[in-house]
Order: sequence, then structure tokens, then C-alpha cells
Amino acid sequence: MHEVAAGGARLVVFPEAYVPGYPVWIWHLRPGPDYALTSEIHAALLANAVDLDADGLAPLRDAAAECSVTVVCGVHEREGSFGRGTLYNSLVTIGADGTVLNRHRKLVPTNPERMVWGEGDGRGLRVVDTPIGRLGGLICWENYMPLARVALYAEGVEIYVACTWDSGDTWLATLRHIAAEGRCFVIGSGCSLAVSDIPATFPSRDAVFGALGTEGWINPGDSVVIRPGGEIIAGPLHEEHGILYAELDVSRAASERRTLDVVGHYARNDVFGFTVDRTARDPSSSPT
Repeated sequence: MHEVAAGGARLVVFPEAYVPGYPVWIWHLRPGPDYALTSEIHAALLANAVDLDADGLAPLRDAAAECSVTVVCGVHEREGSFGRGTLYNSLVTIGADGTVLNRHRKLVPTNPERMVWGEGDGRGLRVVDTPIGRLGGLICWENYMPLARVALYAEGVEIYVACTWDSGDTWLATLRHIAAEGRCFVIGSGCSLAVSDIPATFPSRDAVFGALGTEGWINPGDSVVIRPGGEIIAGPLHEEHGILYAELDVSRAASERRTLDVVGHYARNDVFGFTVDRTARDPSSSPT
């Protein structure tokens, strides 16, 4: 963060589940035969997850305030107010003064992710005002959910963040479509991960990742920045660890919506209905 702030950045975006890291092992282990190993790894993950109720992101908040930058970061969030046994895939937005502006929990974990994370709710499905524009985001395959995108469009998103484990041509085409559909800047922050990044201390490393060999990429990353309309202006950062920089003129979002505003003059609210339930669905909530 200090490096990018020194480079002039006012917004810093980290990938999905960046703290303490995406659970890539779930795509390599079997539910039954590998149950014990999965449990061992999950215990370590739980111990290193972020409890927002206990201010687990204090170092990140302090750095944001010190650098005067807005931060979006994916984390494994440990439920800290009830039970303490459930994790959520969360996207946390921190303001340039270090305050937490928003916390969005992934609505639907994908495939084996459902053995890692609980389902989120709509409380964080919103856009926040920041010094660099109206900012909102979704996590990985949430970006394939049309109504989740509409929830952000309806709140006037200007900078749309897509933090993800996904990559490749189809994913990049999706992000370009979102920039064209929503007439917003899209920042796709991917998880670049090489085989050599997996430490020798990882539990049963060879059993989990041995088939991948010692070289090559588990995920190429493919981080990218796209302007309203769909033109790529930075990246994709493919098979490379690094930082993308881009200059965003958020006034372009409004001007681009002159011809297409999918929740405004190009919508038919008399034909289609749309609501968002932003009620908190904590485990301790009483049924209604």
C-alpha cells in the first residue's frame, strides 16, 4: 500500500480472499477420502481468518489512513458475534481515513467453496461514496448474477470492483461486458498464484499439489482495468505478480450513460420489478 500510494494511487484493490489467501486446496482434495486433511487445513484457515468485530483489519485500516487511500480487500471473515465457527468470503471497503465503509459477504459460494464459507446476505450489496467516486463491488461468480449487478447499477456505481479467483478469456469478456452494460469503470483483481508460491510448510503439500509439478501457474491472475464501454486500459496482468496502475476519470460514467442507462432511461420499470433485501441475516437472528 505504501508503494502504490507513493506511485500516486488513491484506490488500492486486492484480490478475492486475499487475507489469508484463496483456499485453492478445495479444488484438489476429495470430500470423503481427504476429510481429515481438509479438516487440518481448515483449522489453520479458521485460526488465521479476520474477525471484524475484534478489529482484525486494524493494520490495514491504519495503513489506509497513513497513506490516505481507499482500500478494497477480500478476506476470510470469521463470524465474531455468534458461534465463531462460520467463515464468510467478504469484500471489505476501507475509507481514506481508515474507517470501514462497507462489508459485503459473498451471496453464494461456488461449488466446493460451500464447504468453506457460509452464504452472505444483502446488507453489503451497496455502493459507497469515496473521494475517487462511487464505489461498489462483487466477488468472483457473483458477477455472473444479473440482479446482483443491477443492485450496484441502481445505486449509481462509477467504479465497479470484481475481486476473483476466476481468470481467462471468458472472465475477461464478462468484465468487458459489465463495463459496457453498466457504463462504469471495472477493476478486475485476480489471484495470481504459482506452484512455487506454495510453502513447504503447507500441510501435506505434496499430497495436495504434487500432481502440479514444481513449476508453472495454478492461477494466471489476469488482473485488468476497463473503462466504461468495455475498452481495456491496463492489463491483463497474466502469469505475473505485480501491480496495475490506471487513471480513472469517473465523469465518463455519467457521460457514457447518455446512450445507455440500464436502470434509468433504458429501463422499463413498468414491465420489470426489482427489490433488494438488505436485512442482516446473522446466525443469531430470530425468524420473522
